[in-house]
Amino acid sequence: MRTAVVTIAAHRDTHLRLQLRSLERSTSVPNAHVVVAIGDPAVADVVSAEGSTAAVLWIEHDRGPLPLARARNAGAAAALAAGAELLIFLDVDCIAGPAMIRRYADVARRQCHRSALLCGPVTYLPPPGPGGYDLDHVHEARRPHSARPAPPAGTVVPGADYDLFWSLSFAVTADTWNRIGGFCTDYTGYGGEDTDFAYTAAAAGVGLRWVGGADAFHQYHPVSDPPVEHLRDILVNSRLFERRWGRWPMQGWLRAFEDRGLITYDPAQGYRLRSTDSGHEYEGRAL
Repeated sequence: MRTAVVTIAAHRDTHLRLQLRSLERSTSVPNAHVVVAIGDPAVADVVSAEGSTAAVLWIEHDRGPLPLARARNAGAAAALAAGAELLIFLDVDCIAGPAMIRRYADVARRQCHRSALLCGPVTYLPPPGPGGYDLDHVHEARRPHSARPAPPAGTVVPGADYDLFWSLSFAVTADTWNRIGGFCTDYTGYGGEDTDFAYTAAAAGVGLRWVGGADAFHQYHPVSDPPVEHLRDILVNSRLFERRWGRWPMQGWLRAFEDRGLITYDPAQGYRLRSTDSGHEYEGRAL
């Protein structure tokens, strides 16, 4: 089974560099790696400096919300054109565990899992020391995210909660990707497009599997909780999701924004942005 890793990247030079190195150390090296550069010319420089054979695909972007869904679709199209039979999507912040590629491929070969979304455990790493992360020992920090299944290595657990799907690390066969139809490109910026992808998969009868041993390790970077810097994107994408699926996604973040007085909820109009300085409501982007 020909495997291809798809990574979308923008202004994450150090994280991309370590991901490239981790894939070189993999017990099963992917047949191809497509790195989609979203308006960031430094991506090609990093790939070249590492001596990587990854193909860099350029996506024009100047300002505004990042076109994450469009970039993933473009990367998948390039990988399929190169003959990929299994697409492995790996967030640029993630280091591939040594067995990740092999585990995804082994499970995808099995008839009972071939037509499912395959999701591996992800560990959020603490900040690195002065010397950065040591790829020889990063697996020792394995503590998979507690909100998602993390089966023992060598096992596969069927899932039914598609809200738990995330795009940090997952794999899908070419046939199943085409069956789902890719990510909805109406989403731009942060949040919602991966849950929409999972719901689209569920509507198409595509199963969900949690793959033990297909570990990835998310490199540390500062974040806000809730992510107030992405407030507008989350509101816009949440409204789009509600229109498509009849429910609000990312409810934990929406409630946290509401608790902080950043947004309000109206049963007739949904969530709306509230000015933090004057206290009056105003129209956000497409809200």
